[in-house]
Amino acid sequence: MKKRTTSVILAAVFASALLLGSLHAAETEPGQGAETESGQAAETAQLIDAIYVQEWNDDTYDLCEQAKASWDALTDEEKESVEGEYADPDYFGRDTGDASKDDPLNADEIGENEILVVSFGTSFNDSRVEDIKGVEDAIAAAYPDWSVRRAFTAQIILNHIYARDGEKIDNIEQALERAVENGVKNLVIQPTHLMHGAEYDEIIAALEAYRDQFETAAVAEPLLGEVGADIADINEDKQIVAEAVTKEAVRAAGYDSLESASQDGTAFVLMGHGTAHTAKVSYSQMASQMKALHYDNVFIGTVEGEPEETSCEHVIEEVKNAGYTKVVLRPLMVVAGDHANNDMAGDEDDSWKSMFTASGAFDSIDCQVEGLGRIEAVKDLYVSHTSAAIEEPEHAEAPETESEAVSAALPDGEYDVIFQTDSNMFRINEALHDTARLTVKDGKMTVHISLASQNIVNLFPGIAEDAAKEGAKLLEPTRDEVTYSDGMTETVNGFDVPVPALDTEFDLALIGTKGKWYDHKVMVSSPE
Repeated sequence: MKKRTTSVILAAVFASALLLGSLHAAETEPGQGAETESGQAAETAQLIDAIYVQEWNDDTYDLCEQAKASWDALTDEEKESVEGEYADPDYFGRDTGDASKDDPLNADEIGENEILVVSFGTSFNDSRVEDIKGVEDAIAAAYPDWSVRRAFTAQIILNHIYARDGEKIDNIEQALERAVENGVKNLVIQPTHLMHGAEYDEIIAALEAYRDQFETAAVAEPLLGEVGADIADINEDKQIVAEAVTKEAVRAAGYDSLESASQDGTAFVLMGHGTAHTAKVSYSQMASQMKALHYDNVFIGTVEGEPEETSCEHVIEEVKNAGYTKVVLRPLMVVAGDHANNDMAGDEDDSWKSMFTASGAFDSIDCQVEGLGRIEAVKDLYVSHTSAAIEEPEHAEAPETESEAVSAALPDGEYDVIFQTDSNMFRINEALHDTARLTVKDGKMTVHISLASQNIVNLFPGIAEDAAKEGAKLLEPTRDEVTYSDGMTETVNGFDVPVPALDTEFDLALIGTKGKWYDHKVMVSSPE
């Protein structure tokens, strides 16, 4: 999404940081070296923070290059002191493998038939090659008459990869533009996401702007297939994944069967991401699938702890009460990236490995840092989903998404919804996990959002230019009290925002305490 306002702001950030660096260099006197080094590290952190954004603009690549140049100019000692809101020495300094083994799959001369494999993405190079590229290669081998191309949905990751390694991977809008420019007639999008969650909804929404430029266009099923109505509603896809990941976990742990692992007191804990989206029931369904297969020593958890029964604390108690004394942690994720390496297997106190260890209930905690994408049965399942989409392409109007079907006849009442924005600086309070309250009355929709603080003082349904005009009707804040997971409470600003349509981006400008209006795009989806 191109944001000229953001582009100007980021460019100003970089210009001021680089100017500050020049002044430091010019004014340094004997005895001031340590202070200068600290300033240079702070400037680099500022540059990294500026590209740690979930958006793209015309200056993104230049800004990434400037951040890397600033990092390269630091001494080893200065690099260790880089610290910002998001920046740390690992952003550029961590060795995640050889990026040259990867293929961004962004070449032109695509031909008339394209399979666009869309992933969330990862900046861990080895995992990207093993897990994401592995799936892409399997699909390419199955369909040699189709060109396989790649897109990632996480711009933060795309910026990280380009800034650190110089590898340029398309976001989904860039990939769709490339397909149109290359004259693609038949397009199949194969998501590598687990479920019909927020990322899947974003893919559907992105395709809508381009659908009429293809003769046929279809979006294949994600890994776990249809979500299902309730916890007990499982399907063949979930069974295939459950059997495949369990078999691989047992093999990697050195057992000849799941039963022998159980007899040895070993439990396997599969850690997914978790989501506030209505598709979160998929994790509960995977737990139901494990029970249906009589995999009594396999447990499902999530980083986000949504659904609630998948939180680390809950899973620890569940495993402990079942009497197991050894634990093997493994990601229930397509790629073994940041979550697998840090949230699961990291050494920080809040990692799953550390929390299981701190419980004192287990004799050993082992981690298998391997994504689903490297398992042959999982690759085969993706290929079968791609095959179904190729055999039954969508020719005319786009099918309604689940949320669109609901919104078309949404009765009066109140609903929990997902509220998404284009900026980390403008977001729902973290205590609410991106959820807001939608009220429908007489066919009109209004969403109440509680923000992160009181720093945003007004909103305007439209663009910043119109908000600044005399007589513009601004949205006034309410005072909302939020409660965090540790029991602490805070008063923040809330707003009642009119919603023109679900699953469709609309303009929402904001003004903060500094008195300047900014343009933003927001979207409301998944009423429940």
